Amino acid sequence: VQNLMHGDEEEESLQSYRLQNVGEQGHMALLGHSLAAYISVLDRERLRKLTSRILSDTTLWLCRLFRFENGSAYYHEDDREGLLKVCRLVIHSRYEDYTTEGFNVLYNKQPVIYISSAARAGLGQALCNQLGLPLSCMCRVPCNTMFGSQHQMDVALLDKLIKEDIDSGKLPILLVANAGTPGAGHTDKLGRLKELCEQHSMWLHVEGVNLATLALGYVSSSVLAATKCDSMTLTLGPWLGLPAVPAVTLYRHEDPSLSLVAGLTSSQAVEKLRALPLWLSLQYLGHDGIVERIKHSSQLSQRLLENLKNQDFIKTSVEDELSSPVVVFKFSPELSSIDHMLHSAQTPTITGNERYICDTFNQWLGEQLSQLVPASGVDLVELEDEGACVRFSPLMTSSVLGTEVQDVDQLVDCLKLKIPVLTCTLQLRDEFEQEVKRTVGLAYVEDLSWPGLGVVRYEGQNEDKQEKEVEKINNELLKKLNELESDLLFSLGPEFGGEKNCIYIGMVTEDLDVSELVETIAATGREIEENSRLLENMT
Repeated sequence: VQNLMHGDEEEESLQSYRLQNVGEQGHMALLGHSLAAYISVLDRERLRKLTSRILSDTTLWLCRLFRFENGSAYYHEDDREGLLKVCRLVIHSRYEDYTTEGFNVLYNKQPVIYISSAARAGLGQALCNQLGLPLSCMCRVPCNTMFGSQHQMDVALLDKLIKEDIDSGKLPILLVANAGTPGAGHTDKLGRLKELCEQHSMWLHVEGVNLATLALGYVSSSVLAATKCDSMTLTLGPWLGLPAVPAVTLYRHEDPSLSLVAGLTSSQAVEKLRALPLWLSLQYLGHDGIVERIKHSSQLSQRLLENLKNQDFIKTSVEDELSSPVVVFKFSPELSSIDHMLHSAQTPTITGNERYICDTFNQWLGEQLSQLVPASGVDLVELEDEGACVRFSPLMTSSVLGTEVQDVDQLVDCLKLKIPVLTCTLQLRDEFEQEVKRTVGLAYVEDLSWPGLGVVRYEGQNEDKQEKEVEKINNELLKKLNELESDLLFSLGPEFGGEKNCIYIGMVTEDLDVSELVETIAATGREIEENSRLLENMT
């Protein structure tokens, strides 16, 4: 195994490569897997007693921790598997003859599953494929655009969709709601959705990162409503920083024979042992340890949110200012406090290009922050309305990365340093374009996906140059520009998809004289061109 892992790597690189540091609690979880394999060779009676005990303990603890009364639990490796089995259960319980008649009963009255348009990509398709249902059984419910959060399911529209489906002879069976959408971490109006589901005898399944906060002493009422749903999926691995533990789907259902048919319970002892890594880990951490982890993550995001509130040019997209386990923010050029007062009457319209450049700058910001403060675990997320944003979701990362308060403070400090760079570059981009277009011998190249001042190509005095020559001059020019004593970064641009033979200029700081820079580029280019012409004449 060692050879397979490292292959033909040299001795030196072996030293620098280390596995993720697995602490004592990580060993606990990993030990569960090997123990389960050993336990499976016990005689049947002993095995049955032991597995039943482990299963009932773990299930009881999880139901108590996450306030889900009288629940059963299904443990699964792939976090979508639980929802899939729940769908099977619902189909079995809504179609009496399904066990014998199969797809014939579905054909006469098509089942419909409703999923939010803010759900994770590909979830609906994966469910249909696994259940053998046509994609027409999946209904995407749009999110609110008029009022409320842009990431919450539109309840009134959902009601309308359900009624339309019933009128056309279909059977609405299940709704998948979010307590923490995969993108921005917003929670659907679970209370109202539950009423709607009861009205049409539908099953309500909830998933999402905010469910972790159910373990805390104080839970926001929007998330607390999840405890009344029919099933929920919990991903304890990332929340508590446990390697290789299964996800859990808690559900309430009266008929054990149907749960067995649907695959939510198993008669196989080995299947039941899937809970063992959790059984060990939960005891190792203890109730207080678990709550402490989740509380720590919530405090980290709260701290970041507090710091971002009064930050110019930063726009946050959180639902609840008081407790939001996920913080999503972006650099927004039209958001300084002075501008706010001036522009309150006329709201600036954003053109397509401006939006594109804004996304480009936010992608750069996200990459910078994650490189400078890797322990923060920030990443980039692409949202439908807001475009590219930076996301901080400590529940999913902080236990694994060991994020501390000082990491959040460092993140805020880095952000404060980057904002002037962003605003300044953005303001000077237009000036740079104008200057280049005015200058003989230079060509301006528009590239909206380049995070920086802009892109320029030296084409020289006479137009009919061959590409080889242009390439040679621009490469030489790039060398010369990088030898100048300046804070600017000149490069050949992105590895893929960039323009050829161009000079890409990176981010700038405030004291840059654009006309002087453009003049320098043109003069240096001319000098190189004349020198090469001189050489040619001499030859």
